[in-house]
Amino acid sequence: MAIVFDQAGKDLRPRHPEKAHRPETPVLRKPDWIRVKAPNGPGYGKTRDIVREHGLTTVCEEAGCPNIGECWEQSHATMMIMGDTCTRACAFCNVRTGLPAALDPAEPAHVGEAVAKLGLSHVVITSVDRDDLADGGAAHFAATVRAIRTHSPATTIEILTPDFLRKAGALETVMTAPPDVFNHNLETVPRLYLKVRPGARYYTSLRLLARVKEIDSNAFTKSGLMVGLGETREEIMQVMDDLRAADVDFLTVGQYLQPSRKHAPVERFWTPDEFKSLEAIARAKGFLMVSASPLTRSSYHAGEDFARLRAARASK
Repeated sequence: MAIVFDQAGKDLRPRHPEKAHRPETPVLRKPDWIRVKAPNGPGYGKTRDIVREHGLTTVCEEAGCPNIGECWEQSHATMMIMGDTCTRACAFCNVRTGLPAALDPAEPAHVGEAVAKLGLSHVVITSVDRDDLADGGAAHFAATVRAIRTHSPATTIEILTPDFLRKAGALETVMTAPPDVFNHNLETVPRLYLKVRPGARYYTSLRLLARVKEIDSNAFTKSGLMVGLGETREEIMQVMDDLRAADVDFLTVGQYLQPSRKHAPVERFWTPDEFKSLEAIARAKGFLMVSASPLTRSSYHAGEDFARLRAARASK
């Protein structure tokens, strides 16, 4: 589908054309522990202005993250490179789907400049899936990491990548940069992949994480899960075991929130006590770092968590 803009420059394409004809599903009322304040602080406005000035896309906005007010108030914006349009159509995701535009060769430098201007000690860089590219965008990821190192040498860098499905050599390209943390989310349990993440393969994602440690045994690896999509506690525990077998260091677990009535429904809201229990189990299984709460997301408090992660490895 061609990209069409109105006179104000707004993209007029439907955000989720593949979901347009799906039946609407009910949206459960959010419990009190999910509610967050609307963003309105001065730090939020400053972060937004820097993002706009450099023409950047953030997953905070595109995915409708509930923590945007808190994070942007502290200048913690998660950059989303390679455009705002994903080639996949996951049932849980609010990022636009369709045919992406060509890569912007100036984007890595713009990201590096913005990171320096925001004064970030730690930054998370993620992307849309780019199955249309021969390397899945691996070289663009590496260029972005190098640009950040040039413009802001003291900043530690965490990347949250796609699975690079059927892209031979892509991971090796990314790891030449290299990042301080390599993150790839499994998102859900294997049984739900066809329903929730149909363009991905559970064992491909698991293998990607294991391969990082084969390339660099000192690398920090991280992965995340959503709950509330119909998974069982036992299935989550099995995923934890799979991740530990892949030598993953850091696990995040958060509550899935339904972006619209066309997306996968929330089957139930897990309680704060259940998240505490999952965190205790994950720590007992050997993860160096675990973040599990209703509002936990991959990049939520990422800088503070990375400091704890390094300290945990050093003490061990």
